[in-house]
Amino acid sequence: MDVKFLIAGDRAVSVEFGKEICLEINAKVRMLEDKLKEDPIEGVVECVPTYCSLIVHYRPEILLYDQLVQELKKRLENLRGPREQKKIIKEVPVLYGGETGPDLEYCAQLEQTSVEEIIRKHSQHEYYVYMLGFAPGHPYMARFEEPFRFKRRESPRVSIPERSVVVQQNLSDLIPFKQPCGWNIIGSTPLDICNYEKEDPFLLNAGEWVRYVPITKAEYTQIRREVENGTYQVKTYAR
Repeated sequence: MDVKFLIAGDRAVSVEFGKEICLEINAKVRMLEDKLKEDPIEGVVECVPTYCSLIVHYRPEILLYDQLVQELKKRLENLRGPREQKKIIKEVPVLYGGETGPDLEYCAQLEQTSVEEIIRKHSQHEYYVYMLGFAPGHPYMARFEEPFRFKRRESPRVSIPERSVVVQQNLSDLIPFKQPCGWNIIGSTPLDICNYEKEDPFLLNAGEWVRYVPITKAEYTQIRREVENGTYQVKTYAR
């Protein structure tokens, strides 16, 4: 297996399986993560999956870098194929356009199509959650059918609202907090992306899938009220 080991600061190593954003490479990332849960290395404190790499955090007072690399190589030699798992899908309601989706019409112009077609492409295909990053609970997702042609904005915004739904090409993220962003905002979800009052604070996890569901403003208000009251249940199913 062609793998690179890259130093990531003084307490982490990046195990890089490739450069391409695709399910095949990400499956190898997940396989190594599973292997380290099954056969842990003393001194490793956390593993963080990304698109193409697994970041392995360790305690250098317990485990030296060269020792860690050797232990990782041993586990890579004994990797099994991906575990047969059901596809976990979570439905994320989205209010498209208007004040909460200021770039929707602009995206339609870039794509030389209608607003309705942008919404259709965005909501009728499932997105795979590759990783969480940038901010706590911030999911990086991609779909594989009917990608948009447009990329990120030329001028990033200094701050965009929490719960914004942002897109570029075949990628779509959910913004957990007010933060800078250079992507196109096409809508908003009433769901909390990250809520530290919950035992499990994150809406999504790496390896899950998302289907966006268009909703009306009235539905958005109702769902948001239920979320704030703690009564809303995210529709989740497996297949």
